[in-house]
Amino acid sequence: MDAQVTAQGSPIATVNPYTGERVREFPALSAEDVGRAIAAAHSSFPEWRARSTADRGALVQRAGRLMRERKEELAHLLTLEVGKLIDSSRAEVDLASDILTYYGEHGPELLEERPLPVPEGMAVLVNEPLGVLLGVMPWNFPLYQVVRFAGPNLVLGNTILLKHASSCPQSALALEQLFTDAGVPTGVYTNLFVRGRDVGKIIDDSRVQGASLTGSERAGVSLGEIAGRNVKKSVLELGGSDPFVVLDDHNLERTVYAAFLGRMGNTGQCCVAAKRFIVHADVYEAFVTGLRDRMSEVQPGDPVDPATTLGPLSSEAAADLLMEQVRDAVDKGATVVLGGGRPDLPGAFVEPTLLTDVTPEMRAYREELFGPVATVYRVADEDEAVALANTSPYGLGGAVFAADPQRARGVADRLEAGMVWINHPTASRPELPFGGIKRSGYGRELGDVGIMEFANRKLVRYVDTDAPIAEVLG
Repeated sequence: MDAQVTAQGSPIATVNPYTGERVREFPALSAEDVGRAIAAAHSSFPEWRARSTADRGALVQRAGRLMRERKEELAHLLTLEVGKLIDSSRAEVDLASDILTYYGEHGPELLEERPLPVPEGMAVLVNEPLGVLLGVMPWNFPLYQVVRFAGPNLVLGNTILLKHASSCPQSALALEQLFTDAGVPTGVYTNLFVRGRDVGKIIDDSRVQGASLTGSERAGVSLGEIAGRNVKKSVLELGGSDPFVVLDDHNLERTVYAAFLGRMGNTGQCCVAAKRFIVHADVYEAFVTGLRDRMSEVQPGDPVDPATTLGPLSSEAAADLLMEQVRDAVDKGATVVLGGGRPDLPGAFVEPTLLTDVTPEMRAYREELFGPVATVYRVADEDEAVALANTSPYGLGGAVFAADPQRARGVADRLEAGMVWINHPTASRPELPFGGIKRSGYGRELGDVGIMEFANRKLVRYVDTDAPIAEVLG
């Protein structure tokens, strides 16, 4: 251990979820250190915003290239800290790099001023940065979650303070170093080792102009309340309990495989994972059998081993919570088609579990299941499918599978969600807006709208000097 490491017990620590080993710890910053970081971000903002969008975009593109060059190092770090399968870690590095590349290349164009039609003179809408932003990010995608916030905002000209999850501090440091090595100036992107309870004080600071959080509903409610009290912009991407609606048996093998990937990706620890499978009665039995067979084939083990197809959850606490939800459902009458327990292995593993006969009084009906547990519901028609899908307090993503694209689109249009994919599990791409409604949060990241969330969309109106002055100005 080096000088940065505190006595054992710091909440900011790398704990290998496969072995339980506490690998490294870091001290939380003092209030004085946090104040200096805010001051540095604030003082660096004028010079950073004065640079051209092309210049800022070039640095963000360079960060994307560096990320690919460091792919193996970063991937193994993700697997160490959160138990992600090594191939999944590599895929996350690729996606995060793609996001940086996308905004580095297209950000300047997306931010160009837009002329507005007016009866005389000229008017333009100019996109300007706000200033210092705080990002509060989760552990399940330590690179992807950060860059979809930081990438567009760096191109826009904002400066970033980043509070990462306490369980992936080395990933947080690696990202900060990557931006530094790409040429991003000191103070423009700063990692903060702070506890959750310190976030409110940062948002309260008058130099901080907005905040974005991806995480739990509880954390989002707290951050949104503090930001609102300070009249500051916030973006929240919270939990999800995404419906996966199956309307017919068309290409059922593909649909089942999509369901398997949609549920088991990242060991089920994904906000937009398919969590509630809502299946037409005509295909229900075949779907349940197919999904059971797929889920039963996974092999738990060391996530670094390419042969492993089921990694541990991020922590023992996460595994315990998921098992509480499963036991609650079983105790109240749910049918266990597969799994239902924990394998006899070290590490934070939970068996792939498939539940049917889930009813409203069960926690599994209304709560997000963050792990390899799927629930399947039988419905008689499209109306029942939509009604069941929309009973959730969440509204992040969803998927609809059907042979007829018009039929699928009709159901998609009725789902209460921020994103719906047809004949494909919900996914993420740099050019596609990402975000939800209801208890899943508000605002969007990625795509052309994501870069505008923390922009001052300023109107500039030109009127000829010999034009009459309007008598009514309100």
